[in-house]
Amino acid sequence: MLIGLAWRSLLNRKSAALLCVLTIAISVTLLAGVEKIRHDMRDGFFNTVSGTDLIVGARSGQVELLLYSVFHLGSATNNIRWSSYETIAGDKSVDWAVPLSLGDSHRGFRVVGTSSAFFERYRYGNDRQLDFSAGEGFTALHQVTLGAEVAKSLGYRLGDDIVVSHGLGNVSFAQHKDQPFKVVGILEPTGTPVDRSLFVSLESITAIHVGWRAGVPMPGMKVSDQQLAEMDLTPKEITAVMLGLKSKTAVFQLQRAINNFRGEPLLAILPGVALQELWKVVGRAEQAMLAISACVVLAGLTGMLGVLLTGMEQRRRELALLRAIGASPHHLLFLVMLEAALLTLSGIALGLGALWSILFFGGDKLQQLLGVYLTLGWPTSLGWISLAVFVAGLLAGTLPAWRAWRYTLADGLTPRN
Repeated sequence: MLIGLAWRSLLNRKSAALLCVLTIAISVTLLAGVEKIRHDMRDGFFNTVSGTDLIVGARSGQVELLLYSVFHLGSATNNIRWSSYETIAGDKSVDWAVPLSLGDSHRGFRVVGTSSAFFERYRYGNDRQLDFSAGEGFTALHQVTLGAEVAKSLGYRLGDDIVVSHGLGNVSFAQHKDQPFKVVGILEPTGTPVDRSLFVSLESITAIHVGWRAGVPMPGMKVSDQQLAEMDLTPKEITAVMLGLKSKTAVFQLQRAINNFRGEPLLAILPGVALQELWKVVGRAEQAMLAISACVVLAGLTGMLGVLLTGMEQRRRELALLRAIGASPHHLLFLVMLEAALLTLSGIALGLGALWSILFFGGDKLQQLLGVYLTLGWPTSLGWISLAVFVAGLLAGTLPAWRAWRYTLADGLTPRN
C-alpha cells in the first residue's frame, strides 16, 4: 500500500520528480561511463601485448622501451645491430623472434617494419591472434598491411597506393614518392596500437632508404625495381625485438644474459612488469576522473534532497490528512523514504540504460574519439557503484523523512501566516 501511495504521490508532483530523476540519471551515466572507460582502458592497457616473454631494445629505461616498441610513442635512443638480433634469435631458449623497425610514418600513423611472423606471433587480450577484415599480410616488397583505424580514418581499401614519409611528424617534406606501397591487407580492430599502425617488411624499409643520406635523398640515386630485386636488402639495424621462449623458466636467465650482452648495450624487459610501472604514472588520471564524476553524483543527490525538502513544505496538509485517517508517524517516515528510493532507482535505471544505448549505438565513434576499445560488458564495479548511489539516495531522503515524521496532525490543519 505504501509503495502505491508513494508512486501516486510522485505522479502528483511529476514535473519536480521527473527533473529529479533526470538529474540523477545524468549523474549516474557520467559516473558509470567514466568507470566503464576506466575499466576497459585498464584492460586494454594491460592486454596490449600478451604471449611475449621479453622485449629487447637499445639500453635505456624499461618504460621508454615499452612506449616506443609497443605503443609506438617516442623514439628509440639507439638501434640494435642485425648481427646482435641474429645472435639473440639463435639462442637455444628462444622459440620465436619478431624484429621491429620504426622511424617512418604515413599521415601521422607509424609505419612498422617487421617480418610476416608478426601477424602469427603477436597476441593481445586473452591470447587473441590478429585477424584480417580484408586481404592478407604483406608477402613482397612495397606491400603494406593496415591497422583498422588507419584504414577507417584515411578511407583506404585493398589495392590503394600510399606513400611513406621519412620521420614521425604529421606533415613531412621528405617522402618516399618513388617507391609507393600497395595495400594488400586490413586488420580487424583490436583496441591496441596495432589499429593505428601500418606494417611493411623489413626489406621494404631498407629499399625505400636506398640512396638516402642523413634523412634526405641523394640526387641521381634513384633505383629501379629490377635493381632492388638484385640487392641484398637485409637490414643493418632494427629498433627492437619481441621474443617468445620455449620455457617460461628461462625468462630471467635470458634477460640477464641480454642485459650483459657484450656486443652492444642492450636492455631486455618483461612486458607485464613494464606495463605495471607505466600504469602507476598514467593511472592517476583515472582516479581524478572518477572523483570528479562522484562529485557530479553528489550534486545530483543534493538536488533530489532539495526537491524533497521543498515538497515537505507544500505537503503539510497532505501529510496531515494521512495522519487523520490513521497513518502513524512511522508510516509517513517510510512513505518519504520510499519516494526517495523510487526516485533514486528510476534515476539509476535510466542512467545505466542511457549508458548502454550510448555504447551500443555510438561505441565505434567513442572508440575512434577516445582511442579505447569499449565493450558492451558490465564490469562488477558498476554493480557496487549502483548500490552506493542507491544507499546515498536513501541517506539523502533521511532528512525530509525525519521532518515528515516530526509533523503532527495540527501542523497541517492549522493555518500558517
